[in-house]
Amino acid sequence: MSALTTPFGFSSTATEVAQGIDLTGRRAVVTGACSGLGAATAHALAGTGAEVTLAVRDMTAGERVAKDITGSTGNQEVRVAHLDLTDPASVTAFTTAWEGPLHVLVNNAGVMACPEKYTEQGWEWQFATNHLGHFALTTGLHGALAADGAARVVVVSSTGHQQSPVVFDDVNFAFRPYDPWLAYGQSKTAGVLFAVEATRRWAGDNITANALMPGAIYTDLQRHTGGRGSGRVPAHLIKTVEQGAATSVLLATSPLLEGVGGRYFVDCNETEVIDRRSGTLHGVARYAVDPDNARRLWTLSEQLRSRSGL
Repeated sequence: MSALTTPFGFSSTATEVAQGIDLTGRRAVVTGACSGLGAATAHALAGTGAEVTLAVRDMTAGERVAKDITGSTGNQEVRVAHLDLTDPASVTAFTTAWEGPLHVLVNNAGVMACPEKYTEQGWEWQFATNHLGHFALTTGLHGALAADGAARVVVVSSTGHQQSPVVFDDVNFAFRPYDPWLAYGQSKTAGVLFAVEATRRWAGDNITANALMPGAIYTDLQRHTGGRGSGRVPAHLIKTVEQGAATSVLLATSPLLEGVGGRYFVDCNETEVIDRRSGTLHGVARYAVDPDNARRLWTLSEQLRSRSGL
């Protein structure tokens, strides 16, 4: 299977990759759309005519962004709904309230390298936010996605996944000393594996899921790292928010991605599978696209929720 390539690349913007795309009558959800990549992604999707729901924790900020998007695009179908990915009740409320089909789900929200913290269920905070919350959201919306007949799920991962595979026997750092970057890496690996298994499991519903690395962008995601992420990315590789959102928007809208799933993209193109840490922002670790790991993670995710009575 050859890697999928597109006319777009590192410098492409969300607006450029969405140019000429008409999603009028279609519906999209973007998590974490209060600022940064989520807001830019939502803006580009609204520009295609889609009905866009900003799924956010901060409703005031979400309403402000929605108003800005409507003002600049003229799209009156921009909505805001509350969603806290670390709160299972909030996720259930969101999925239960959703009515009708869903065509695009962008799992964008996330945290990076935060101090050691756990949810009420005992789940490590980054794994809970970046993976388990989105797992519950996406599976809870499965019926709505299946109703479309060609829905897409977009998972925002990171080159940080190369920091760690999913440590299945200790995802919550019950036995390992907590390390914020290993926790982040594990959670981002989980996102890629989720895309692999969702595509396989839901093939009969024509639902596809792909994961991506948006690039190095300075946003609120870096609030736990002094505002500059790992601090190891050269200045010439830093993207604007509009450039960072481009790959998400491409996966959500491009005809080139019709029927394509279970893959990992960087700079708007599928990247190579690697067996050693690349030292660049490209490459997807073999363990992150391994089908057996993907099935195991799905089972573990279901078990973690079940043990908590959810």
